[in-house]
Amino acid sequence: MATNFHMRQSRVLRKLRAGETAIALKLNLADPRITEMAARISGVDCLWTDMEHVPNDLAVIERQIWAAKAYDVDVLVRVARGSYSELIRPLEMDAAGIMVPHVMSLADAKQIIYHTKFYPIGRRPLDGGNSDGAFCNLELGDYISQANDQRFNVLQIEDPEPLNELEDIIALPGLDMIFFGPGDFSQGIGAPGKWDHPLLVETRQSVARLARKHGKYAGTVGSPSNMDDLVAMGYQFVSVGADVVGFGQYLSGIASSINRSSGTGTDSVYGSTKS
Repeated sequence: MATNFHMRQSRVLRKLRAGETAIALKLNLADPRITEMAARISGVDCLWTDMEHVPNDLAVIERQIWAAKAYDVDVLVRVARGSYSELIRPLEMDAAGIMVPHVMSLADAKQIIYHTKFYPIGRRPLDGGNSDGAFCNLELGDYISQANDQRFNVLQIEDPEPLNELEDIIALPGLDMIFFGPGDFSQGIGAPGKWDHPLLVETRQSVARLARKHGKYAGTVGSPSNMDDLVAMGYQFVSVGADVVGFGQYLSGIASSINRSSGTGTDSVYGSTKS
């Protein structure tokens, strides 16, 4: 068995373990050239791609991982809830991490950790014949230890149901990052989009505080304008934007410029003219 192979180290974990902030950008678009553009130009540490809300299949995700790895950028895959295979397949394609949405209880969190970490933490199914195991060129013990050390799970708190067990969830051995999702949380408490709702504000603060207390990393969504506030609160992983938002703003700017130049009074790129 060759001994000169090593699993690619996670850029996110490298920064977090050095006490720095890791920055992510969410990708909804599937084209790996978009992934390459983001990895090469944006300067972020991680590209977060989605299988919960976006119809990406594993072949798309694999190409995104290839594109990002070329620039030493991590890919974090938000998986769809399902069997254990849904959790581990992105890892075996060499994604740096997986994000699991809507963790609803302590029992739920324990099951996720069980399936995403190898012995002695859990029982992630063992193979090593894929990219993460250097196609069977990593010695088994090295594969297990490097995967547990360099691949991370992210559990999302985006519902009120797990709040009574929140500290117990965050304290679990084998949990790497807890991620607060304000959008679904606001809906779950009956206040969609009310970002200043007292329970939302309190929960956002609690997630960061408890993560720090138990030596875990806290992540959330934000923007360049409020990133400093989130970091001061204790968040070390912040997703600051999304490809579709940026592209949409670019297209809207073009439409506005055309409308101003032509003086037609159109209010969309399809030219619906106001009388």
